[in-house]
Amino acid sequence: MIERPRDVYIVDAVRTPFGRYGGALSGVRPDDLAAGVLRALLDRSPDLDPARIDDVLFGNANGAGEENRDVARMAVLLAGLPVTVPGAAVNRLCGSGMEAVIQAARAIALGDASVAVAGGVESMSRAPWVLPKPERAFPAKDQRLHSTTLGWRLVNPEMPQEWTIPLGESAELVGAKHGITREAQDAFALASHRNAARAWSEGLYDGEVVPPRGVTLPRDENIRDTTSLQALAALKPAFLADGTITAGNASPLNDGAAALLLADEDGLAAIGREPLARVRAAAVTGIDPRYFGLGPVDAIRKVLAKAEVAPDDLRTIELNEAYAAQVLGCLAALPEIDPSVVNPRGGAIAIGHPLGASGARITGAVAHQLAAAGSGRGLAALCIGVGQALALVLER
Repeated sequence: MIERPRDVYIVDAVRTPFGRYGGALSGVRPDDLAAGVLRALLDRSPDLDPARIDDVLFGNANGAGEENRDVARMAVLLAGLPVTVPGAAVNRLCGSGMEAVIQAARAIALGDASVAVAGGVESMSRAPWVLPKPERAFPAKDQRLHSTTLGWRLVNPEMPQEWTIPLGESAELVGAKHGITREAQDAFALASHRNAARAWSEGLYDGEVVPPRGVTLPRDENIRDTTSLQALAALKPAFLADGTITAGNASPLNDGAAALLLADEDGLAAIGREPLARVRAAAVTGIDPRYFGLGPVDAIRKVLAKAEVAPDDLRTIELNEAYAAQVLGCLAALPEIDPSVVNPRGGAIAIGHPLGASGARITGAVAHQLAAAGSGRGLAALCIGVGQALALVLER
């Protein structure tokens, strides 16, 4: 037993550039993506004996393809770590990467670990189709394959139908609830691309992004430097004929991985590096699945109360951009949040949203931004399909 929780530090955070669906990373297995960021993370801390790592946790939302046999443990072995280092895959859908960070931080805070790696990985390009077993042998009729790339499949018939609508239709409900226009969503999406392109051109991702193994991908593949409001306005609604959600103001399908190195004071001494930030508080909440995109509202309020941090005390915020309507809806419900500090280096609409990796990416992004600033407090939060949300406060 310990008398009080230990301080938990984020020592380092890395990610791959995120590839577009069917793009540069589509030929890379998800377990290899995970192993690549794990190896890169350890190569950046040469004084750390890998055998000191108490656990490796990786978030993954699919689990139906090449990552199906516990992708964290496979990454440990593929990255050449000692076989004594364990690993576990965790799944909270698109919050999985942040869930891994929170679970690792909790283990360290309680004294169950001193050094841990947490991250996330997803290859939406390589997500397989699945064929359910027939209810009886030798079926005479055709059998249906289900894509595991995104969204509901094999739905329990007892689940209320309004909770299983496509995510994009849910985002339309959020937009309607807060009166968010198509023009506002397109303007938000354009800003995401411009901020991401600017961050890359100014070298702001140089200390954070590591090259994927065996693939040349110099930056996030979905960023569109030359897009415009006119180009975005020309896109057709993707979910409802008279809707406002398009491929241009929603996050794309992506491949990628991210990993963070966490430690307590003793682990920090063994690593021999100054940490990027300290974990202050975490929160998880639930919401009506129809309005899943608004989940961060309660999670943000809950985590700020736990951390005893005022909204205007936040130097930077990473709020994952599943849809422009979803982020704008959250900001409309949180007038105390300053929109100018949200996603300053671009968000998922431009960078991409490989489901299991995104929570780890935005957590690492906040840590790097606080380190660059030298001090301050930051927030990472994201909505989760089926009506959940996670939020995390870091400080330096």
